[in-house]
Amino acid sequence: VQLQASGGGLVQAGGSLRLSCAASGRIFSSAVMAWFRQAPGKEREFVALIRWGVGRTNYADSVKGRFTISKYGPDTMYLQMNSLKPEDTAVYFCARGAQWAFQAGDYNYWGQGTLVTVSS
Repeated sequence: VQLQASGGGLVQAGGSLRLSCAASGRIFSSAVMAWFRQAPGKEREFVALIRWGVGRTNYADSVKGRFTISKYGPDTMYLQMNSLKPEDTAVYFCARGAQWAFQAGDYNYWGQGTLVTVSS
């Protein structure tokens, strides 16, 4: 399984970006797909996840109400990011796992990351 994240860039505070994660093959309905992010000098942290088959979602408190995780077709995941803040600046990674989990170590497959920079 290969994951390809894209869509990062430079945006002003208050702006929006949409990240995409494309899987090399069909994502099974039982899989959990997630977004994590890692800012310089910090640990990788959970952002959002989605249970692929039923579409159940969960978000970190820091992004709730601003970010939306969604799926498109059998193999693409999005992260719509609105009302961006400078503290959202990080490399964003998509990941696939088998469990409803919030720790990076619980995910088996990772994309390469895409950089999001939010200027103040």
